[in-house]
Amino acid sequence: MDNKTILIIGGGIGGLTSAIALRRKGFDVTVIERNSDWSVYGVGIIQQSNVLRAMDHLGLLEEYVAAGAGFDTVEVFAPDGTKVARVPSPRLVEGYPANLGVGRPALHKVLGDRTIASGAKMRLGVTATKIDDQGDQVAVAFSDGTQGSFDLAVGADGVYSQTRKMLFPDEPLPHYTGQAVWRYNLPRPEGMDSLQAYNGPTGVGLVPISQSLMYMFVTTSEPDNPRYPRDGLARAMRAKIANCSPAIRAFGEYITDDAEVVYRPLETLMVDGPWHKGRIALLGDAVHATTPHLGQGAGMAIEDSIVLAEELASHDDLESALTAYHERRVDRCRY
Repeated sequence: MDNKTILIIGGGIGGLTSAIALRRKGFDVTVIERNSDWSVYGVGIIQQSNVLRAMDHLGLLEEYVAAGAGFDTVEVFAPDGTKVARVPSPRLVEGYPANLGVGRPALHKVLGDRTIASGAKMRLGVTATKIDDQGDQVAVAFSDGTQGSFDLAVGADGVYSQTRKMLFPDEPLPHYTGQAVWRYNLPRPEGMDSLQAYNGPTGVGLVPISQSLMYMFVTTSEPDNPRYPRDGLARAMRAKIANCSPAIRAFGEYITDDAEVVYRPLETLMVDGPWHKGRIALLGDAVHATTPHLGQGAGMAIEDSIVLAEELASHDDLESALTAYHERRVDRCRY
């Protein structure tokens, strides 16, 4: 497929990496993003060796690694704070770390800068209000009153994807797991060279994201899926670590700013049928959202982006390309 026009709905990790991958294959790409500020929340993200391999494939590895903090091991601690293991991680790109912790704003800048440099068109503060597959084209009405026609529309708009709702209105809603995660940026202790995972009824992780910063994630049981008010959120997070090991409790003195606490219920989603219908397709959390326990949600979206671009470039017809994309990705993402 040559010289095709592609609309990407969503300017997050999956949307931006798909724009980069598709532009590398020569497609004409437009990205729309509902957030006019094009901002992301300020804590970090864990990305493992398969993501470094994917970034290498996209030609982004140097900028990507420079934006974060690499590490090659995971240290595991018992609930009382005793270190019980130091586990090496495999490297998949020679000369580079096995894992990377990176602040989401820093990662967003790397991906956003490359998307713009690639020649993709960015439209901020815009959503798709109507997507009409007309057989030979997709006609799209935008929230700013404009319209456009494309050869393909790709929904990369997250676990609450409006594109998925338009495409598969009978698909089940995201499933709440009964857990939630709390995140906060903290000073990185001197000598910290691993992800540190503290087991227990409340699971805690410390992840380096720069020379001076790490972020803490706290996984808690929240069976009733409560909605915590913004006022008092730091105090609530401190309370969640009150029964953890002394080393973890000591970090509570830094958790003081309600606005800097990121709280998210953990939800999952897997579309069991096709990931496309006609000239409209889905990728990333819009079609297979996972919890962060394995640190692979963003990684799966990035891999989707690469595979989608490869299949579109190597097939003469759209249906074959999108079917091949699904076949290559579905088992890995379900697993």
